[in-house]
Amino acid sequence: MEYVAGIDIGGTKCAVVLGRRAGNGEITILDKKAFPTGRRPYSEVLDEFFSTVEEILSAQGVKVSQVVAFGISCGGPLDSKRGVIMSPPNLPGWDDVPIVRLFEERFGVKTGVQNDANACALAEWQFGAGCGAQNMIFLTFGTGMGAGLILDGRLYSGTNDMAGEVGHMAMRPFGPVGYGKAGSFEGFCSGGGIAQLARSRAMEALQMGGGVGYCPDPASLDGITARSVAEAARQGDPAALEVYRTSGELLGEGLSILIDVLNPETIVIGSIFARAHDLLWPAAESVIRRQSLSYAREVCRVVPAGLGEQIGDYAALSVAVYTASQR
Repeated sequence: MEYVAGIDIGGTKCAVVLGRRAGNGEITILDKKAFPTGRRPYSEVLDEFFSTVEEILSAQGVKVSQVVAFGISCGGPLDSKRGVIMSPPNLPGWDDVPIVRLFEERFGVKTGVQNDANACALAEWQFGAGCGAQNMIFLTFGTGMGAGLILDGRLYSGTNDMAGEVGHMAMRPFGPVGYGKAGSFEGFCSGGGIAQLARSRAMEALQMGGGVGYCPDPASLDGITARSVAEAARQGDPAALEVYRTSGELLGEGLSILIDVLNPETIVIGSIFARAHDLLWPAAESVIRRQSLSYAREVCRVVPAGLGEQIGDYAALSVAVYTASQR
């Protein structure tokens, strides 16, 4: 019996996940323990990771020698080839941390690290909605907009791990700000971007002496979120429906570019798209039909992510599985 261990490093919380891999490749999650990251030196966080790994292995009666690989999922930037975490904005003080070497020295087990978009791409490719695809794109569509690319059956990370930064693409000269750029793909297609778009529409209505259903007065402006606008849209609020239609159209434009350039057979989209598929997809699909090449479009399906709230656990474990498969 083979085991894999997943290490999920986040800005607010961290987790260790232990999985058992069957002969057919399926993973059973045996145990998981989470703890707050905290504003502390990375060495202290690593010490807690090490002790948590040992605690879980002991509780499950698993020896370190039975673990075939550790997989680390962490926000970028990082260098997966060197195994180094390079100053992620949500992890202050984690500057050039040789995370792979530190884990391998501690446990003597092969270890790999990937940014969270790539890790989620591996998870959906191996165990989720992209299972069986040779060419798959995973889009986060959450707090931000990033992509993980599976091309010809392998994870593609680019020359220095910058492949997949689709959120930086300019879609309009002006618009919601995402990835530090107004009118970017992330600006229109992310939680923060949708909230910005909705806030802008609400302010316009308020300045005209009216309001919108999701924001009837100025005091409501700060409470606008992608989720609250989606709730209003499902209740028939015209302004909320327009916000999601706009985001859906820009999503369709971005997807058309990816379909034409990369010719994937599957595009898996997570988080907000999975929760608001009914609000986003009609407009996105209409744009894709108008703008993408028919031969590429006809072989590509666009689907919501399939792993739901467990995607973080499977993401780290998928990095471990992928690492174990590399020679």
